[in-house]
Amino acid sequence: MKRVVLVLGLLAAFPVAASDELAKKHACFACHTLDKKMVGPSYKEVAAKYRSDKEAAAKLAAKVKNGGQGVWGSVPMPPNAAVPDADIKALVGWILSQK
Repeated sequence: MKRVVLVLGLLAAFPVAASDELAKKHACFACHTLDKKMVGPSYKEVAAKYRSDKEAAAKLAAKVKNGGQGVWGSVPMPPNAAVPDADIKALVGWILSQK
């Protein structure tokens, strides 16, 4: 039974760690942090803002891919067209999971 719990715990932790690594890999932390505003909003602020929006994942994925401006102030978010869609989906899911 302990092995099952351990394995499930590791599986549950893996997507978070993987997305944290993706954020590092794609230089997301150059402008964002987990819990403090930097150039852009913190990931916790983003999650809180979009928590009740059922279309949040699609909206944020498009914003990461194409860039945007105006939601969080005048500093634009540059497009990240080179980031694979699967990575964007994982990153957005991770961001929205922040509490």
